[in-house]
Amino acid sequence: MIQPNNYRGLVADRRAHQIGDTLTVIVVETASASATANTGNANAVQIGAQGQTPHRTYPYAIGLTGSDQGQGETSRTGALSAQLTVRVVGIESDGLLRVRGEQTVVVNGEKQRIALEGLVREEDILASNIIPSNRISDARIEFTGHGDVSESQRQSIVYRFLKWLRVL
Repeated sequence: MIQPNNYRGLVADRRAHQIGDTLTVIVVETASASATANTGNANAVQIGAQGQTPHRTYPYAIGLTGSDQGQGETSRTGALSAQLTVRVVGIESDGLLRVRGEQTVVVNGEKQRIALEGLVREEDILASNIIPSNRISDARIEFTGHGDVSESQRQSIVYRFLKWLRVL
């Protein structure tokens, strides 16, 4: 039996439009950030006193001087290019499609996971049922990796301890 609310003709548009439909997201994201900071501080304290006896004068002085100069710069650039299929998991009251999906790939023992969640307007979905990631509102894109490569990027506990002590 045909259900009129869900029926689509043989030549109808095949773009995602209801819960359970899938669509392909082309993820092309780039991010770049940088920050620079300079600080300077100088302090001086002088304390003087004088002691005197009937025959002689004894001058006393103590001085402390300190200065500190700091400079820091950081920059970070990232790029992510991927393609994954997501599923429509809900329809908002204003008609936006809530989509969610994830994909895991293991390459040479390195497990990489990409997850995406966000809101899509039906009119932003191309006729080929593809949407670019920059057309997804409230997008949360997460790319993580676990394995030999990501472990080699992790700082050793000795290094982190010395950094905490501000030795490094």
